[in-house]
Formats: sequence, structure tokens, C-alpha cells
Amino acid sequence: MRPNADPLDFVHQYVPGRAGQETTLLLLHGTGGDEYSMQEVGEMLAPRAGRLSPRGKALEGDMPRFFRRLSEGVFDQEDLEVRTHELADFVQAAANEYGFDPKQVIAVGYSNGANIAASLLLRRPETLSAAVLFHPQLPFEPETHPDLSGVPIFLGAGRHDHLVPVANTERLAALLRESGADVTLYWQGGGHALSDAELDAAREWLSERR
Repeated sequence: MRPNADPLDFVHQYVPGRAGQETTLLLLHGTGGDEYSMQEVGEMLAPRAGRLSPRGKALEGDMPRFFRRLSEGVFDQEDLEVRTHELADFVQAAANEYGFDPKQVIAVGYSNGANIAASLLLRRPETLSAAVLFHPQLPFEPETHPDLSGVPIFLGAGRHDHLVPVANTERLAALLRESGADVTLYWQGGGHALSDAELDAAREWLSERR
């Protein structure tokens, strides 16, 4: 099931890439963020790239998310599926609206944003050319593996993340590799917060692939 709303019906911000830059970063915030939350991260990772930053439509209290959860770590799978297709359709509609190349979109997601980016990779892999996932969880176990042959993915994780168990991160990395993706798994020694070292590693990784 997919929503019938206008696919551009996300509150969002779009910053065009600089001349000669074909890459567009799809910036996906964590719980309680908005369309501005990941702009600084995107600017740091790839200062010349375009930046498309939607605000999640699901609300937990007054905090925006990209899909609902039933409790901490337990996702509403029906809502996740609908929201994943909705986001994929938004990216395509935004490419048409703003004129960027839909085949050069790289997701950069943190926490809840990384989770829906992982769901995009598993359900709508044609949406993304690469992904930087900071502290994601495995969103679901797919019945069949998508074709992610050669898709580069950076996975940043914390050894002491109280929200994402190490085994969950390792299962997500394994699943992506089983699907053909080229996965770099970067561990930092802290918890769920982004570290400077993690951001530096992601920036270096991304610069080598653009």
C-alpha cells in the first residue's frame, strides 16, 4: 500500500549543488529533528553536493520521525513500509522538480533517518546510489535480498550504543553484504551520539567515492 498524497508533500529544504557537482545528499534526521538538523553534517561531508532534506511526517508526541514505532526498538512495520515508498516517491518527484540526477542520490541518515534509509536500500534500492548510515538498526528482515551489487555503504556505529545492540549492527552489515553491497563498518567507542572521528571517517570515505 502506498499513500495517495502529492509525492512532494514533505516539508523540506533543497540546496542546489555547486557547478559541476552531480551528487545530491538525501539528509535524513533522527527523532525530533527537522529539515535543518542534518544540513551542517551534509555541508561537512560533501560541501559541493546538493542537499535534499525532508522532515519526517510521523509524530511521536511533538517530535518528527520518518515512521512510527510501537516501543523503543520495535517498529510499526506497516507504517515503515508505507513511509519508505512515500519517501522514495518524494525523492523521484524532487529530482523532477529541482532537476538533479535521481541516479546520483546518496542518503545520509542518523538514527531514525538511518533506519528509513536502510529500509529504502532493502525495499527501493534504485532510489540510492550510496548511503552513509549513522547508528542504524536493522529495520526488518526481507523475505528476499535486494540487488545492491556494488552499492557503497558506510555504517557508523557505537560499541556502547544503548539503543542499537552490537549484534543488530552486525546483522544489518551482513545482510547488506549478502545483497552485494560494498559495506564499510566503522566502530567508535562511544554511544548513540555522533562523534567527530566518525564524521571524519565518513567524510574521507565519501570523498573517495565521488
